[in-house]
Amino acid sequence: MKNQFNREPFFKGWAKPGPWVPVFDAAEPHLSPSPDETLDALCGHFRIFQLKKGHRFSTDDVLTAWYGTSWCPSAQKALDLGSGIGSVGMIAAWRLQGTQFVTIEAQEVSVALAKRSARLNGLEKRYEIRQGDFRTPQCLDPNEKFDLILGSPPYFPLKTGVLGNHAQKITCRFEVRGSILDYCEHAARHLQWGGLFACVFPIHPPEQLQRIQQAARSYELTMVRYRPVILKEGAKPLLGLFGMTRKDHLPAPFRDQTWIDPPLVVRTKTGEPHPEYSALKLAIGLPPTG
Repeated sequence: MKNQFNREPFFKGWAKPGPWVPVFDAAEPHLSPSPDETLDALCGHFRIFQLKKGHRFSTDDVLTAWYGTSWCPSAQKALDLGSGIGSVGMIAAWRLQGTQFVTIEAQEVSVALAKRSARLNGLEKRYEIRQGDFRTPQCLDPNEKFDLILGSPPYFPLKTGVLGNHAQKITCRFEVRGSILDYCEHAARHLQWGGLFACVFPIHPPEQLQRIQQAARSYELTMVRYRPVILKEGAKPLLGLFGMTRKDHLPAPFRDQTWIDPPLVVRTKTGEPHPEYSALKLAIGLPPTG
């Protein structure tokens, strides 16, 4: 098989950072998108397979990967719970190029897409994709520990919204296989000494913020930092980014202490990327515009 490198360094005037990745020829036809798929830029030279009408990666995924890798830059082992098509894990792997990753996803269609993306991006040697429900004992050995655990959990309990008719989308948005409580439970169980659990979750309406706060308390996790996210300038914060660690990994005076970062604004009133968000995108291998 021909193995070259992607040597397209510019995209709309932006110089792509990071390593070039292999480009494969027709000897591996599964590394080309089928008619119902797209192959999209993810970060740097990384690309990702997505269904045209299925679940597609979003700002939430970008922010989760950025927040976790920013506050745990020395991770040797990382875990992505409910990893979907691999967007959070692969962005994090692009930033943490010496880190070994384990990702767990229940949906077969998402796992298949993620495996092809990992192959295309040259990640296979340090990026293990497991299929299954992370709440079951088969997915994680009790002794497996991780310096960084990432999660972009479903936001809403079943029966609290219109589910839609695409199974992949439904499971990503609604709590079909567990809730933020399950994410906190398994994060607490598998954090290495001093490790960080980073996730995104709604903070509006206020009941949603209360849900994640209660989930953290239930499994003795301290929210060491939290950043509200405003999707459009002038609006209320709808999302929050959370960095948690186990209470027993902290000195007693810090076990109930949370630093609240200033809100992060994603877009200005005119719809352009906010200057800080543009800078954030550059740091994570994405073009600052668009």
